[in-house]
Formats: sequence, structure tokens, C-alpha cells
Amino acid sequence: MVTLDLRRLRFLREFEERGTLAAVAAALGYSPSTVSQQLGLLEKDVGIRLLEKAGRGVRLNDAGRLLAQHARVLLAAAEAAETDLAALGGAIRGTVRAGGLQSAARRLLVPALARVRGEHPHVRVEIFELELEQALPGLRLGAVDLVIGDEYDGHPRPRPAGMRFTVLLEEPLRIVLPVAHPLAGAGGPVAIGALRADVWTASAEGTGHHAMVVGTCRALGGYEPDLRHRSSDSDVQLELVRAGAAVALLPPLALPADDPAIAVRDLAAPGLRRRLVVVTRDTPPAPALTAFLTAVNRAAAPYGGTG
Repeated sequence: MVTLDLRRLRFLREFEERGTLAAVAAALGYSPSTVSQQLGLLEKDVGIRLLEKAGRGVRLNDAGRLLAQHARVLLAAAEAAETDLAALGGAIRGTVRAGGLQSAARRLLVPALARVRGEHPHVRVEIFELELEQALPGLRLGAVDLVIGDEYDGHPRPRPAGMRFTVLLEEPLRIVLPVAHPLAGAGGPVAIGALRADVWTASAEGTGHHAMVVGTCRALGGYEPDLRHRSSDSDVQLELVRAGAAVALLPPLALPADDPAIAVRDLAAPGLRRRLVVVTRDTPPAPALTAFLTAVNRAAAPYGGTG
């Protein structure tokens, strides 16, 4: 009789999703040799080879792919069992692993953590800063429970199967200028076309914010922005604006309450917005995750949250 170890099956699922021992090791916090050892022990458990050589690395063979399919079902069933048992236990217990982009982590996830600590002391919450693209593999595999990502008008996110996307918050984008900028003193809306000669800052290439800034300058201004500075840390973008080195296009959640070194202006073309979306697996949430989602919605309420 074959005895299947759920922990080793999770290594197999991670390998199926990520493709290399090094990627699995980085995701789970182990060394590549440990990952290889665990997969080797799984092969001994089932009595059949699951991996085959592929160049300088390894890949799943037919048996490995077959077992990985069953691993998805078994791991999902184990998660459902934990959820059902937690619901019978009275006090809410469990672990919630929540990630998000910087502004969401600071303004929403941390306040939600503080609320859950007070209301549900047996819930362990782990928070990390992570872009949605980086988090999706972990969400699919159960290593991450919730991620807050963003999307912009004209740049919608793909909706992968098995994921639940819920709009948490919508907010207008604002032009951020150095206080000494010629357009900062007027106080009225600023046209994107008026910033043709300016240097811009945005998030890293490949992110939704980067695509939005470039697309907005092209569509509303008719030019390619001089985008010299890239950082996914909004504080770095703001520091560049304070230094007079760039202009930026940011949502209110990323902006300080009052800063004499910057000028925040509306766009002359209204309607350009950012949506924050909560992404979870499309399965019944555990009680601990439900409690945390409630706290996240409460944290978003002062900013006009939809929950």
C-alpha cells in the first residue's frame, strides 16, 4: 500500500508549477538539495520514478505529472478538512498569509492585522510585500491565502481560472509635481499633454503601473514619456518628485496626507482610476481568512472601499 506524505506532495505541486528545483527552493525557503531530497523520498514512497533528466536539470515524467494532478485534489481536500474542523472549534484559529503592493500593505493589510490581533488572538497573520504577478503561483498552491493587487483603466488584469477577484477600492489617479513646478502654483487640473517635457517616474517595467503611465502619456498626451526612474516603492517615486527630478501619476492611497514639497493635482481628463482587487483561491475560505477579509474591508472603508 502506498502512503502519501502531503508535505512531499506539496513539493511536487510546487515543482509542477515553478519548473525548477531552484525556483521551488526560493519559494519555500529551502535549499535546492533539500527539495531534491524530498522529491526523491516521494519517489521511494510511491515506488516509481517521477522525474527525468532534461538538459542540466530535471522535469516531471508521465508518472510525475499524473501524481501532481492527484496532489492538487488531495491538498485541496486537506485544506477543506482544516477549514471544516476550524469552524467546529469555537474560537477562530489558523494562519493567514497575506501579500500586497506597498501602498496596500501599509494602509490596508497592517491595519487589518492590528484589528484581527485584537478580535481574534488565535489567528496568526503573516504579511509581505508582493506584486500580484509574483503571488499567483503561491496562491494557486496554497502557500499564499490573499493578495491585494491593482489594475488601471485600460489595463485590466487577466482572471486566471481557480482565482476569485473582488474589487476592494476604486480611487482616482492624481498628478504629483514638485512644489516648484510651473504648473504647481495654479492649483487647477493638469493636462497630461502639458507634461511632455518632464521627466517621469513609475513602477518597474512589467507592472500595471508602468504600463498605465506609458499608456496614459501616449493616449492623452500623444507622446512617449521620458521615463528615467523606475521603482515599485511609491516612497521612492515621491522622493524623486520632492527632489524636483520627476513628475508622477499616483493614487491617493500612495500619497502622504500633507507634504509641502509636493503639489497634488487632478487630471484635466477625468475618469482615470485605479482599482485595488483582493485575490483569493476560488474555494470556501477558512474562518481565519474570512475574519481577515472582513478586517481588510473595514480598513478600506475610510478610502471609499466597496466592501
